[in-house]
Amino acid sequence: MVQITINGKQIEAPEGTTVLRAAQMAGIHIPTLCDHKELVPYGGCRLCIVDVEKWRVPMASCTLPVSNGMVVNTETEAIKKSREFILSMLFSERNHFCPFCQVSGGDCELQNAAYHEEMTYWPIQPGWNKFAVDTTHPYFILDNNRCILCRRCVRACGELVGNFTLAAAERGAASMIVADTDVPLGESTCIKCGTCVQVCPTGALIDRTSAYQGPNAEFTEIKSVCAGCSVGCATKLIIRNNRIVRIEGDWDGAINHGLLCEHGRYDPMNESRTRITTPQMRKNGKLEPVSWEEALGAVADKLRPLAGGKNGVAAIASTRLPVETLAMFKELFVGNFKSELVTSTEEGMPTAAVTSFAEKNGAFEGKLDVLRTADTVLCIGANINRNHMVAGFMFKRNLPKGTRLINIDPEISELDYLANSTLKNKRGSDMALIKGLQAIIVKEGLGRSPLDIPDADGLIKKAIGATGVSREELTQAAQTLARSISPVILFGKGITAQRDEKLVEELYRLAVLVGAVDSERNGLLSIKGEANSLAATLLGLDEAFNLNGQQAVYVAIGDDYASKSLVERVSKAPYLAVQASYESSLTEKADVVLPVTIWSEQDGHYLNLDGHMQSTQKAITAPENVRDNMAVLSEVAMRMNMTMKSDWKTSVLERKSSVALN
Repeated sequence: MVQITINGKQIEAPEGTTVLRAAQMAGIHIPTLCDHKELVPYGGCRLCIVDVEKWRVPMASCTLPVSNGMVVNTETEAIKKSREFILSMLFSERNHFCPFCQVSGGDCELQNAAYHEEMTYWPIQPGWNKFAVDTTHPYFILDNNRCILCRRCVRACGELVGNFTLAAAERGAASMIVADTDVPLGESTCIKCGTCVQVCPTGALIDRTSAYQGPNAEFTEIKSVCAGCSVGCATKLIIRNNRIVRIEGDWDGAINHGLLCEHGRYDPMNESRTRITTPQMRKNGKLEPVSWEEALGAVADKLRPLAGGKNGVAAIASTRLPVETLAMFKELFVGNFKSELVTSTEEGMPTAAVTSFAEKNGAFEGKLDVLRTADTVLCIGANINRNHMVAGFMFKRNLPKGTRLINIDPEISELDYLANSTLKNKRGSDMALIKGLQAIIVKEGLGRSPLDIPDADGLIKKAIGATGVSREELTQAAQTLARSISPVILFGKGITAQRDEKLVEELYRLAVLVGAVDSERNGLLSIKGEANSLAATLLGLDEAFNLNGQQAVYVAIGDDYASKSLVERVSKAPYLAVQASYESSLTEKADVVLPVTIWSEQDGHYLNLDGHMQSTQKAITAPENVRDNMAVLSEVAMRMNMTMKSDWKTSVLERKSSVALN
């Protein structure tokens, strides 16, 4: 620890801390614009300058490390004049018409900094240049008239997301934020994550959906968890008048550290499906609105005679539902109805194989954080540029720094253009490929742990023939992986959907062989599916959904999408009851439809892909005649005179997990 003095106050700070961070930890305000806690210190705006005793000139506190005995002053007259001049120059460079800006009135960091220095007008007139406004992007707008060239958006796109779409073109006063080679944002390589918008300190980047709806002081902020996939990103829901105005990443989030992808930030804001707001029942071949009493009574009357009988009721639930709901769903249909077919909409494709392996070998998967420090990532059957994108951000941003990527996928993928090695193996040849990699590593003596492979040459030859991958490509990938210091093997549904536990076992053996898994670290992990994929499989809801004479099917789809395959299968049942939030081809086939809450209208817990149990709270109130998912299940049970314990915490722990639970 280092002892320093700021404005006469004695402060103790860890060695390596900047003066700015030390001041913030001590509650001392130093104005800044280009700084952001998740970005590498830049020192561009110079607004955070401070006087250091015995130093000749003021220094930018955001890049100045503390040293023992340092004496710092942040509010001298000279410093105040310098800050006012810096702000005057910033205001003069562009067209900052505050009354017309959507972040004016407390949300603009530039305006707030000016008020802090007691500025009420422009000391220097702006240049009155007319900068083009880019409105080509579907989700946000870039207005260089309001840009202060702090480059927070540029740095966030590269340092945090690893996409490197944004840059600063030209020099001096002509500098502009551009996308790629100065193409319109809507035509660029932007992946629509919106991180640039969230870090922008002014109104240069604004969301289309939330702009001009009031300052933050008039909104309610509720912390939540994204239900878009199993990464489990922490979010902040900005609420006004029982409506979500926008969704932001939570910078304090333990998993995502503020990052979100398009699916977490913008998809929920652009929901176009038609909401179901009243129970419906099929009468004379058509779905007609009915009361809850009539709808629930009809479901209970139909299901009651089928309880406990062979081929009675089949039940299937979405893995987007909270853990509590999934546990109650299982208790109702497995424990009370004694149904032989109770599963989830993903049918265990992302999780059944890894959980089966874990039941025999214990938890064997690592945590997402290993991706941040990996020097080599082998991606097999996992297109993280399309799904689970935030997991991809964690290592994509390190590719320019030397992290190597090996992508194994029969499909053409965006990762192919980033990878050092790309293996396009034939479908169904994953086992041969994995064993081929093992054989090459053992044959060349590159393994970090012993692995007995009697006929390495035979396995290599078999791998080449089965996969269609050349020996040179296979060898390059094997050598890159084996020579890494901190390798990570990341696998997805391309592997797990085959429901082959042996595939998972061979990947584990490969991970141990190259040192991805040892006594100090665990660099083997799978990306699961939807928000509660892992919880669903721990509850035993991971069997294939194949109807075999069942007389009724109960579907708890919630706000999820129903696949065409699922609709085709359930429509074959004589009776179909669906609890859903939106109209779909599934509800069109139903005999009874029960309207339920969406993700933002309910409390609950979500177990992410690396074992973090996170809670969400109700952010908005559902339409008047819509009920909570758990309340509907409880009502069905009550009408059947069935007892529900709903001990979801115990239920989740009944089965061994592939990853240690937190």
